[in-house]
Amino acid sequence: MRTGIGKTAETTSSCEPGRLEFSRPHRLARGCWLVPLLVACGQLAFSGAAGAAPAKTGATVEAAAKPDIAPTAFELQLLYADRTWNWKNGAAYFGMDRRLHAWTKGEDSPAVGEGRWLVTEKGKMCMELAWRSKTYSTKPQRTCYSHRVDKGNIEQRKDPDGTWYDFKHAKDDPADEHQKFEAGNTKGGQFDETRKLVDSKS
Repeated sequence: MRTGIGKTAETTSSCEPGRLEFSRPHRLARGCWLVPLLVACGQLAFSGAAGAAPAKTGATVEAAAKPDIAPTAFELQLLYADRTWNWKNGAAYFGMDRRLHAWTKGEDSPAVGEGRWLVTEKGKMCMELAWRSKTYSTKPQRTCYSHRVDKGNIEQRKDPDGTWYDFKHAKDDPADEHQKFEAGNTKGGQFDETRKLVDSKS
């Protein structure tokens, strides 16, 4: 069909891209597919925004209630240096020079441990001890404890996944683990006696 001299009619098929002119019915037909697409996009955006809100799990609530604020290395130094930590069957002494010696008095095999201790800016205190008794000896083994501050109180746990417990309240509490610490090398005599027993040849 001719629309004028020397010109042919343009095809109005919606399958051909790049056409600039369409009749009104074809323009409406071509735009109809946009409506469901826009609706679907809107639904996806809404559900994505809703899903982006963080779920309040028990761990999140606990983390908010117990912020992990670690005591500094200097603060840990004040808690441990030149103090004896008394255990059920022994003790450990934290020297000012970072030397550490410990002893245990088991029923069958008393043992002594010698090594060093250290603190970090991330709230950790680590003990590196090589233990020996009459029947065994070990290479230096590292045991670390993490500390955190909550409302002025210090909590402690054995790494890597021990349970947090009260270590030292702002006002001393008889149940605090730090109550087992004594100023000075109060069990040095017991350590020397155990070491002699362990190192004796009889």
